[in-house]
Amino acid sequence: MTTIRDVSKLAGVSVATVSRLLNQSGYVSKEAEVAIMAAVKKLNYKPNTIARSLAGKKTSAVALMVPDILNPFFPELARAAEDEAAARGYTLVLCNTDNNPDKEKMYIEALINKQIDGIMISSYTISPGQIVALQERSIPIVAIDKPYDGYPILSVTAANREGGKLAIRHLLESGCQKIAHICGPSHVHSAYERALAYEDSCAGMPWYTPSLTAFGGFSVAGGYKAMKEIYRMHQDVDGVFAGNDLMAAGALKAIHELGLSVPDKIKIIGFDGIVMDMVFPELSTVSQQIYTLGKTAMDYLIRQIHDEPIERKNYELEVRLLPKSTT
Repeated sequence: MTTIRDVSKLAGVSVATVSRLLNQSGYVSKEAEVAIMAAVKKLNYKPNTIARSLAGKKTSAVALMVPDILNPFFPELARAAEDEAAARGYTLVLCNTDNNPDKEKMYIEALINKQIDGIMISSYTISPGQIVALQERSIPIVAIDKPYDGYPILSVTAANREGGKLAIRHLLESGCQKIAHICGPSHVHSAYERALAYEDSCAGMPWYTPSLTAFGGFSVAGGYKAMKEIYRMHQDVDGVFAGNDLMAAGALKAIHELGLSVPDKIKIIGFDGIVMDMVFPELSTVSQQIYTLGKTAMDYLIRQIHDEPIERKNYELEVRLLPKSTT
């Protein structure tokens, strides 16, 4: 097996010089760097990352913590994060917390013990104080899908409120005269912002009433139940904005069972961009460009790991309206 001594011998430099370059722990001249990298390539040398981690160096491993891997949003996010990590020489560790704070804490301590280089975290339960405490232990963190205003925490979110307004505007421009909203959990930032967008857009309308909003829990079953509830009270509803695509799919099933024609009798739009072509008719939605979200968040995490200057604030990414057959 090729060793660091083989690399130093071929490059004509000391072992210490090779170590400084590979660990990015000190100055190495340009000439030496070129010689070392040529030797590394020729010998196909792969540094022992475990040994380096025991010596207090980087492990070249990063983690992504998600609350529910069964939600189609998170596999696409994970794929983007993994692609970006691999392209930058990092291995991704995926942790599913099941929305369980105790499991979340267990994972965090395990990752710290394994000397993880940084953590991307999507959590409905972690507090800003916990994140700040991790950063004080020199662990780079990027929060996903939730901003922490007033705290020095770097987060990446979609423009949820603007996306909700795009959805309502699209329904109105498509001829809808009474629009309902199926909302997600109010403690989830994205669900809260989308619900606010509905209220901002519709509260002043003559047909508006709070009973046009029903809770769907971000699930297909929840969307189905919420749609049935709304229709029992408002049989003249002709537009539905669901706070995510899963609830929209459930609502679409309920609408079919009620014998209503889509989009002639009632129009529906979701949010996320994850099941558009998996339902019939194809679902109109607001895409938050999940792949871009995951890729951007991983880029910001690696930049922090490399001590590059980047402001700890919320970075909000644009969303896109994708009108399909349901509107």
